[in-house]
Amino acid sequence: MASQKATRETFAKMSFAAVYPHYVTKVEKKERSVAELNEVISWLTGFDDAKISALLEQEATFETVFAQAELNPNAHLIKGVICGYRVEEIEDDLTQKVRYMDKLVDELAKVKKMEMILRSD
Repeated sequence: MASQKATRETFAKMSFAAVYPHYVTKVEKKERSVAELNEVISWLTGFDDAKISALLEQEATFETVFAQAELNPNAHLIKGVICGYRVEEIEDDLTQKVRYMDKLVDELAKVKKMEMILRSD
């Protein structure tokens, strides 16, 4: 990444609540639901719907979101390119986690099967 430190600082301060509506718009354009979006976020973070709602209401930053998350043990299976970067090669922990979420939302919007998105056996 051009400036990993700058990217990390941007994500650390970025409000999850500010980005979430963009996720919703992206998936709904492909006729996916908010429930499916929350399922994907829950799979990655371990949060239930109530926790996701609380984080949105608090306008929690991505740094706060991922500090509270219990990352899915299969998150390392998320691979591929998002925003021009291979998620598996991102060195900064926070940046990688945010890009994991971006990648999952992207896969949901590409109408992939939920089993594939959630890295089920």
